[in-house]
Amino acid sequence: MGDPGGIGPEVVVKSLHSAEVRDTCLPVVIGDSSVIAEMVMHLKLPLKVRTIEDLKEAKHSKGTIDILDVPATYPFAKNKPTAEGGRACISYIKKAVELALNKHVEGIVTAPISKEALKMAGCRWPGHTEMLANLTGTKDYAMMLTGGSLRVILVTIHTALRNVPDLMTKQKIATTIRLANKASGMLGMKKPRIAVAGLNPHAGEAGMFGDEEIKKIIPAIKMAAREGIFVSGPYPPDTIFHKAYKGEVDIIVCMYHDQGLIPLKMIAFDTGVNVTVGLPFVRTSPDHGTAYDIAWKGIADPSSMIEAIKLAVSLKTYSTV
Repeated sequence: MGDPGGIGPEVVVKSLHSAEVRDTCLPVVIGDSSVIAEMVMHLKLPLKVRTIEDLKEAKHSKGTIDILDVPATYPFAKNKPTAEGGRACISYIKKAVELALNKHVEGIVTAPISKEALKMAGCRWPGHTEMLANLTGTKDYAMMLTGGSLRVILVTIHTALRNVPDLMTKQKIATTIRLANKASGMLGMKKPRIAVAGLNPHAGEAGMFGDEEIKKIIPAIKMAAREGIFVSGPYPPDTIFHKAYKGEVDIIVCMYHDQGLIPLKMIAFDTGVNVTVGLPFVRTSPDHGTAYDIAWKGIADPSSMIEAIKLAVSLKTYSTV
């Protein structure tokens, strides 16, 4: 359900009211039934909230939202991060992971949480991706974003820019290339064209503007290529996204968070989807935050959440995890 004080409850309710979602899967909300019930009333939608104790009770019932109740928040503060909201998010995610690991669900879609709220709750994880990896004991994982004609996968995620050059080791870059290949397979691509972005302007210009390309990125590309992966680069970051936009490459391996997310959000701000690659189950999420400033006003756009649910269904079709 995501942070109860953010737009998570709203985009969840609006998505489950959508025929696009209802016709593709059997959705069950993991969260607080009181919060969802209040949101349904707030939006004045013709929906009933049905609390279930076992997933076997879930059914396709038009006009009904099934929710596995994890009460932890009600009443709660709206439109701001709180320790209570952070603790609630953690409890929802842990329950969802438990269900996925036990194969009681085929995938999970997570509504937005607040990193600030997690910190206020004493959480040691900086975000969803790291939390899911830790809870599942996953060593090799990556954050992939899809939107429009772009797909990007990140070598480093939530860290200060000054840390990036030290964190992007040859082995980590090679692992991310492998995960890009795996992700492309989950999307149904048989021989994906994987491009690797450089870290520095002009991809270092043969070492004139930095040597990370020479010492780390190129050796990682060669390592992955020897394994039979169709990968090329490093490309100047200011040109490779245009090539992908025109359909010349299928996925770009990016060195840091904003390198990949700025161009993707430019073209698919409302429909972008985040995928955690490497987990033992499918996990997607909308590519936006809690948006406290517009939460509980009935104006949040559910498009990204709808796309995240649809992509989770599609990924399950091809996934071998």
